[in-house]
Amino acid sequence: MADTPVSRIIDARELAPPEPMELTLEALDTLPRGEELQLWLLREPFPLYNILKNNGFAHRVEYCDDGRFIVHIRHAGA
Repeated sequence: MADTPVSRIIDARELAPPEPMELTLEALDTLPRGEELQLWLLREPFPLYNILKNNGFAHRVEYCDDGRFIVHIRHAGA
């Protein structure tokens, strides 16, 4: 997943719920296979993980020193 091209970054650090979830789900509708969506947040979005799994997406979470959580999302098996 480290070499996966990034299709889009959603910087949701300043957004209130449920806007980050809505923007992410909209972006996933058009995410090309073989590309990655990055979601930047200030807290880990645990409810999102089951939604991703149930809709055929894989993810990994990167914890940054600046306080960001970066969720890397791609199609499972891509």
